[in-house]
Amino acid sequence: MARKTREEALETRNLILDTAEAVFSEKGVSRTSLNEIARSAGLTRGAIYWHFKNKADLFEAMMQRVFLPMEEFAQESAQATEANPLDRIRNTALQVVDMMVNEERARRVFEIVMHKMELVDDMLPMRDRHLHGRNECIGKVESDFQVALSRNLLKSHVKPHEAAIGLHAILDGLIANWVLEPAAFDLQAQARFTIDAFLAGLTAQP
Repeated sequence: MARKTREEALETRNLILDTAEAVFSEKGVSRTSLNEIARSAGLTRGAIYWHFKNKADLFEAMMQRVFLPMEEFAQESAQATEANPLDRIRNTALQVVDMMVNEERARRVFEIVMHKMELVDDMLPMRDRHLHGRNECIGKVESDFQVALSRNLLKSHVKPHEAAIGLHAILDGLIANWVLEPAAFDLQAQARFTIDAFLAGLTAQP
């Protein structure tokens, strides 16, 4: 019986998160209340609070369903054994793009985060979460650029930290524009072209 109760609790939690994604996507985060999410899910407000402390806590859990697998993937990629660290940087970036194209939930959550969330009031804690994730990502890419520089794979004037920020801006900008109108361009093809052009500009000539 206890196992069934845990399973039912997990089903309810996922229902809340699925509903929150849909309502946030339709109305935006700041204009959505927990009452609205509860009504849309066919639940009571108390059911929401049984699983989540507040809207920021719910939003964090919604993001974790997408970002945690991506962070685990990024960690695995960081440990990959490609001989060329630039190949690892390229492959990781393009696999994130593939995930965005192929997984509807990832696409929807990125759209909410990038275009339908205001970092004000009860959502201010998400600013720190966003900055932490961004800085971790840039730090990992910077480490690979540093290795590439030490192996003379990059032009001598390249600064790994600046290169990592540049690549992050490219990837972030492509995804932010694509989720607004996926039909506007082929994200995978455009990402390959743009990232390859960026890396080619940094790479030392043999």
